[in-house]
Amino acid sequence: MTDAAEPWRDPRLPVADRVTDLIARMTLEEKAGQLSSFWAMTAEAGAPVSPMEDDSGEDAPALDELAKHGLGQLTRVFGTAPVSPADGVARLRDLQEQISAASRFGLPAIVHEECLTGFMTWQATVFPGPPAWGASFDTELVEEMAAAIGANMRRLGVHQGLAPVLDVVRDPRWGRTEECVGEDPYLVGVISTAYVRGLERSGIVATLKHFAGYSSSRGARNMAPAAMGPRELADVVLEPFVLALREGGARSVMPSYTDVDGVPATADERLLTGLLRDTLGFTGTVVADYFGVSFLQSRHGIAGSRAEAGAAALRAGLDVELPTTRCYGEPLVAAVRGGAVPEDLLDRAATRVLTMKAELGLLDDGWRAELDEAERFAASAEPAALLDPPEHRRLARRLAEESVVLLANDGILPLRAGRIALAGPLADDPLAMTGCYSFPNHVGPQHPEAPPGVHVPSLAEALRAELSSADVKVEPSSLLVDQDAEITAAVRAAREAEVCVLALGDRAGLFGRGTSGEGCDTASLALPGRQRELAEAVLATGTPTVIVLLSGRPYALGGLVEQAGAVVQAFFPGEEGGSAIAGILSGRAEPSGRLPMNLLRHADDPAGGNLRSLMEGPHEWSTVDPTPLYSFGHGLTWTTFSYDELRVDPAAPTDGTVHVALTVTNTGDRAGTEVVQLYLSDPVASVVRPVRWLAGWARVRLEPGRSARVEFQVHADRTSFTGPAMRRIVEPGVIEVAVGGSSADEDLVLRGAFTLEGPIREPGDDRVLTVPVHVAML
Repeated sequence: MTDAAEPWRDPRLPVADRVTDLIARMTLEEKAGQLSSFWAMTAEAGAPVSPMEDDSGEDAPALDELAKHGLGQLTRVFGTAPVSPADGVARLRDLQEQISAASRFGLPAIVHEECLTGFMTWQATVFPGPPAWGASFDTELVEEMAAAIGANMRRLGVHQGLAPVLDVVRDPRWGRTEECVGEDPYLVGVISTAYVRGLERSGIVATLKHFAGYSSSRGARNMAPAAMGPRELADVVLEPFVLALREGGARSVMPSYTDVDGVPATADERLLTGLLRDTLGFTGTVVADYFGVSFLQSRHGIAGSRAEAGAAALRAGLDVELPTTRCYGEPLVAAVRGGAVPEDLLDRAATRVLTMKAELGLLDDGWRAELDEAERFAASAEPAALLDPPEHRRLARRLAEESVVLLANDGILPLRAGRIALAGPLADDPLAMTGCYSFPNHVGPQHPEAPPGVHVPSLAEALRAELSSADVKVEPSSLLVDQDAEITAAVRAAREAEVCVLALGDRAGLFGRGTSGEGCDTASLALPGRQRELAEAVLATGTPTVIVLLSGRPYALGGLVEQAGAVVQAFFPGEEGGSAIAGILSGRAEPSGRLPMNLLRHADDPAGGNLRSLMEGPHEWSTVDPTPLYSFGHGLTWTTFSYDELRVDPAAPTDGTVHVALTVTNTGDRAGTEVVQLYLSDPVASVVRPVRWLAGWARVRLEPGRSARVEFQVHADRTSFTGPAMRRIVEPGVIEVAVGGSSADEDLVLRGAFTLEGPIREPGDDRVLTVPVHVAML
């Protein structure tokens, strides 16, 4: 057939014309095939990656059966078992050739992989996790990391990455807190948008997860229903997605497992079509979270059969069932043929998938040349040089160092050479550095025969290398400190040392195989097991002690920090995390991380986050004081900073811009980086508003005695909220301004206000979402 006879084959034609022609030629089965997926490898016989797969207990459909009418996606060819780049590409080519040959149109599949802390494949760099991105407050570095991750994925023939996670932390007891950037929607949105830009500019389709409300689940339990009103959904949960879609250009979205007010996201037409498509203008593909369509029947109970589950998801606006096909495929075709599902819904989803394939070049023969190039790349060097090259490790080190938060320091840091005891469950554990969605923790435990793939220095190894002249005695314990003898040994080591470093926190895992990670929720924010008891015993020795937290969530530290000489928090800082922490402890590196979420005082304190309303804060009508031990944005450096010369425009119209300017000065004797934070407050509004919210920030590095002028441009849209009529509005009135080094009252040293004048205004689709900032050195 010539291109004129089959216009979809002509790459010179507009994508929409090609796809329209192709859809018109397809049967029901062929269109449904584009909505299907195949999990390329099982992890290991009898050891599923998720706890119960899709609850069916059945084997997944064979590729021959699925691909005979075409296939939409291939699931984790590289990320399911330890495979070298060369073996992975060879497997991918074999799969793509089978898929292409099986159907009459010869189309390959879109290939997706996980990439939250790096390309989640054996021997690839493990970067810091999302809370570390948030702690860095460094959008440029996060974008650079994402571009590096995406480049390697694309070189090996991958098209789509299942990241980033835009869930706003509402209760850090949730196990998947370690996958989230933080508890402030603006921080989550800006940092995640930077990640999306990096991934997309490398040629990888970014997938926004989990749309929407997953982290608001009751009791912080994974997959539990989400209890929230529409205003919280709009003003807190959805805002990061709006930013990442409109300014990041993400081309894919993944719905949440949870239900909001009784409607599962996977079957929510108002969410996936009304909001996502009609309101936000999204034109990409919606792909299911793994087994999310099956769960409509087995977990949510809103479907009585696979066909009903598939119909509900398709009607809502879900385009591709992942990770393999259960409810789309034949059950969906039968429902369409029987009249239960309109064919135009099948056409709609297939059009979206084929449009993405066209954009990725998968309607043309060039995909084979791309696999040729992938084979050459995979054969060009040893895997470590390909997937974990020195430049990636340097990038991982930079981000890890910037993300370490120095919570407290009485002068014990930087450490001096001498007798140092390093104790605690994470003292000599390399996997303490990596999160649940890193290959070593996600897949590695199922393949104990395989080496780790990348070198991850433990804190012990890194500290010995950093302080080579010190006498470092290591006394590790089990994660939960199961034996009294472990506490006794740590106490003895501390007494014999001049200083003790106590490494506490989490070990990431899946579904109960760790203390943090997917399915690893916790009932309180107490340190796991007997770690607090261990810490109290070591602190009681009187030996100056530095507590190092390596964790996926912030744990309550009241009663410990008061006795410790210093406290350092690191959120799963990746393969270079040990070296980064050792550099902070020695003083070689400067701490510049800031908390992306509150750190509570007591384990059972309510976790309200930094967007507390006035009545959520402390008051005389409740005996519970929710004031955090350390507030959002807190973090120390080796130096001190002063703020002065605040200037705020006195007024602006409700569609105007206000300039907020100030001077920040390094008043210490060492260079350092201050994260200048701008907060706004709306003291009188038509609905209850947070006491304050983050409006912008600037990372400012200053030499001793030097100053910088920082100017924020605050558009009135950044004061908007969902009003009484459930429409977003900008109200006239006074807006208060606070600037400082954290969200805590005592750190917001500059205060001012401006007035918005004019009528109430409803911002449109061009609503200003960010606050530009300019820094001028003085």
